[in-house]
Order: sequence, then C-alpha cells, then structure tokens
Amino acid sequence: QVQLVESGGGLVQPGGSLRLSCAASGNGVITAPMGWYRQSPGKQRELVARIFSSGTTTYADSVKGRFAISRDNAKKTAYLQMNSLRPEDTAVYYCHVPLAGKYYWGQGTQVTVSS
Repeated sequence: QVQLVESGGGLVQPGGSLRLSCAASGNGVITAPMGWYRQSPGKQRELVARIFSSGTTTYADSVKGRFAISRDNAKKTAYLQMNSLRPEDTAVYYCHVPLAGKYYWGQGTQVTVSS
C-alpha cells in the first residue's frame, strides 16, 4: 500500500514561486512514476508533470518552462518547483502514484495565485 502526503501550497502573488512536496510510503514507490495533477473549479483534473524512476520527465504545455518536477528516492519524495506563477495556476494540486495496478492519490494542497 502507498500513502501520499502533499505540502507546500499557499497564497502567492503573480510572478512568484512555490515548491510543493509529496512524501510517499511504500518501498515500491521508487520503481513507480510520480506525478502532479491539479484541479480548478469547473475543470477536469489535469496532468501537470510526471517523473519516472529513471528521471525522465514530462510536462503539460501550460507549465513548460515554468515548472520543474524532481524526486528524491532516498526520501521517497517528489517535488514540484513552480516559478512565474499565474492566476490560472490556481488549483488544488495532487500527487499521484500508479503502482501494482492501483492508483494512489494524496489529499491535495491548495495553491492560490492572486494579488
């Protein structure tokens, strides 16, 4: 079983930065992809960034060049560095791990970008 706990969200002004963390349980996590999704009111949950155990990363077009995903397997933690934040980045951000045919989600952390 896997448990995911996100942290690092908050209120930031446009152009500012935040760093989200996702702390995971389970020794199988280091073999699995880890991803960040977000969901805003009235919108479907969307993939923001994903990182594989190899270190290969993918990003949504809307965040390319602004966000960076990373992972520390020793700490079983994934990070999302968010720079040049825009009001449209406002959402609840969720950590996600697919492992052994199951899909695990964290509780989410709120990111609000506003002046």
